Amino acid sequence: MPQQRRWHDFDSAASLASAAAAAILDAASEAIATRRAFHLVLAGGTTPKRIYEMLAAASAQWRYWHIYFGDERCLPADHEQRNSRMANDAWLSRVAIPPAQIYPIAAERGAAVAAREYARTLAGIELFDLVLLGLGEDGHTASLFPGQVKPRARSAVVPVFDAPKPPAERVSLSVRRLSATRQLIFLVTGSAKLAAVGAWRSGQAIPAALIAPAAGVVIYVEVSLTAV
Repeated sequence: MPQQRRWHDFDSAASLASAAAAAILDAASEAIATRRAFHLVLAGGTTPKRIYEMLAAASAQWRYWHIYFGDERCLPADHEQRNSRMANDAWLSRVAIPPAQIYPIAAERGAAVAAREYARTLAGIELFDLVLLGLGEDGHTASLFPGQVKPRARSAVVPVFDAPKPPAERVSLSVRRLSATRQLIFLVTGSAKLAAVGAWRSGQAIPAALIAPAAGVVIYVEVSLTAV
């Protein structure tokens, strides 16, 4: 299925983060009212960190939230470069989400083992309510890198052994699993992303362009990255 995109331009990273935090809270309210649960997949990186800090100061029905991760680095569980560590420090440890409803990827166990275990964790979730993703300078998203993505792979979670940026060993949700969501928001800030945004808008098959939920994707992007 071709990716359907809706671009939303923001004049600053701060305004983008504020809008994203509001969108997440709105999605949570809708999911909880409809299904009594909110299943959210988190992204790593600087832009999401700012959003998570905003969520930490928000009021929400945290007991209904379930938190997953789009990818993780194979580093010790408390390593400062772990996505789960960043999210915990910025947000998760500061609100009342039940710990049993936060599902980190056990990437410290190695990519192959962690991928198998996390696939079992996700087995009962047909659709996420919202997936957050970023965009790398080379067009990658999560830990799905150019030249390494298998769009038709049936696995929900894939081990990565040769990522082009350290650490080489990672775990990532697959194209298929990331696409199985009711909503998906890409968060794109920083001048280093200019070439990747240009490739995406021109129709090149960068990894980010392969994620194709039925409802399409929403791309929150700094306006300085759109004139390409």
